[in-house]
Formats: sequence, C-alpha cells, structure tokens
Amino acid sequence: MTALLVSNTVLWCVVLLLAVVVLGLMRQVGVLHARIAPVGALMLAKGLKIGEQAPVLSETTLGGAVRVLGAPRTDGLCTLLMFVSPTCPVCKTLLPALRSSRRTEQAWLDIVLASDGALPEQRAFVQAESLNEFPYVVSASLGLSYQVSRLPFAALVDEAGVLRARGLVNSREHLESLFEARRLGVASLQDYFDKAATAV
Repeated sequence: MTALLVSNTVLWCVVLLLAVVVLGLMRQVGVLHARIAPVGALMLAKGLKIGEQAPVLSETTLGGAVRVLGAPRTDGLCTLLMFVSPTCPVCKTLLPALRSSRRTEQAWLDIVLASDGALPEQRAFVQAESLNEFPYVVSASLGLSYQVSRLPFAALVDEAGVLRARGLVNSREHLESLFEARRLGVASLQDYFDKAATAV
C-alpha cells in the first residue's frame, strides 16, 4: 500500500513537471514566432524605386500581340511582369504558382512573362511548359529597364503605371508577398515588419 502511494506521488510529480516544461516550451515558441516575420521577395538596392512611374515600353509577344507595358491601364488591372528564362530551374518550379495566381487573382491582376535570348529557345520553352495561356515577351530592353540581374524576378505595376512591388521570387510565398505588399501599401513585407518593429 505504501509502495502504491509513493509511486502515485512520484507519478503526479512527473506529470506536473512535464506540464511546466510544456508551458515553458509553448512560451518560447510564441517568442520565436513573434521574432520571425514572414519572408517576402528579396528587394535589390538598385533599380526602380517603389512608387516611381514604371517605364513605358511597347513589346510584341511571341503570339504576335503588341503589349504596352508600364502605361496606365483602362481595364483597372495591375500587371505582374515575371522575368524568367528557359535555363532557370527555379523559374520552372514557380510555373504552377503562376498558373494558380493567374486563376485566383484574375479580378485585379494580369501576368506577363518576360525573357530575353534566342527566339527558337524561347518558343521551345513556351511549348515544353505549356505557357501559351500567358502573354510572353522576349525583350532585352525590358529587363534592362527594370535592372533585372538575377532570376526569377518579378515587378508589380499598378493600373496607373506605378511600380508597387518588386524583387527576387524563389517560391510561392515570395510571389504572394508581392501581392500582400501592394495590399498593405508598402515596398515589401520586410519593410512593413521593420516599420512595425520600430513603432513598438
């Protein structure tokens, strides 16, 4: 009887100790969660600044349509310029996210793929990846205008032709961070969290 009482007492002590440890761990997880902000598209120091008027360029898509990029739009849509390359493996992994965004964000967003290089290689890329649903522009001048030095790179231009977000986009989360930055009216999510941290 005494042994049973001792074992029950020890068991309850262990349970209470475990409960204290779990509560401590939960607190630490909360602290870490508060410190780690969502990672958005990586902004590069050089190039156009957020809030500047985008360069207006008239480009012809692989399908033969003329697109005026950067000009104010009468249909009220924003334009996402997504710079890709047939030789960029990360670009290929982002294609499903782009297709998904094209469907879910179509009420306010028009996605245009942009690249440069030999036309036969670009056409083969479009064919192999079934990208005919997207306007696809091959233009070195477009990449130079946005000072694209690494891929995949995206620039979000609003309906008035103003650059609202831009950066390196290596994942679906990076892509969606551009949409969120536009919604919040900030240059990037990092900028938003930096301002929130300094305001506290």
